[in-house]
Amino acid sequence: MAVPGYTDCLWGKALPGFNPPMEPNPQKIEALVRQLLVELGEDPEREGLAKTPQRVAKALAFLTQGYRADPRAVINEALFTQTTSGMVIVKDIELYSLCEHHMLPFFGRCHIGYIPNGKVFGVSKLARLVDVYARRLQLQERLTDQISQVIMESVDAKGVGVMIEARHLCMMMRGVEKQNSTMLTSSVLGVFREHIATREEFLSLVARR
Repeated sequence: MAVPGYTDCLWGKALPGFNPPMEPNPQKIEALVRQLLVELGEDPEREGLAKTPQRVAKALAFLTQGYRADPRAVINEALFTQTTSGMVIVKDIELYSLCEHHMLPFFGRCHIGYIPNGKVFGVSKLARLVDVYARRLQLQERLTDQISQVIMESVDAKGVGVMIEARHLCMMMRGVEKQNSTMLTSSVLGVFREHIATREEFLSLVARR
């Protein structure tokens, strides 16, 4: 059950095995950052900025490490046989990502629910899968779909629901400058999409504090 347009992003490559992109070249990034500082009217040699290009290169490598992560390696065989048919929910998973339009951060919480079909995840793996897809240049809508799809495919779940609540600095620091705005996105697959009662149960449990 593939989400159109996203399958090629799920497993790194839609081919057997995983072919991660090369590590970013820190020297090239440093040179670009140094030139950017000049274009902004700054002196890249002054004390406060002398090591900024190196710091930015290192930070960007970390913030985009999801491009080089294999979801299958993250799961690392942490799938366990379990006959439960109840809903499994992990909520309030912190996430940090970069908006692909302005390369400014967005951050918030991800809530995941799924109904197993004979196998369950080791609980920490859901949080790690969120990071795999959040640590990229992203759209919140795409991120939500990718997380739900990879969970669905990994355990052949009967259904999956994912909700993300996030605040976007590209909307808070610039543009309309709305400080209290929050974006909500959801993706529901399988029985979560087919049955209103299942979807409502997920949403009500996520909303419970």
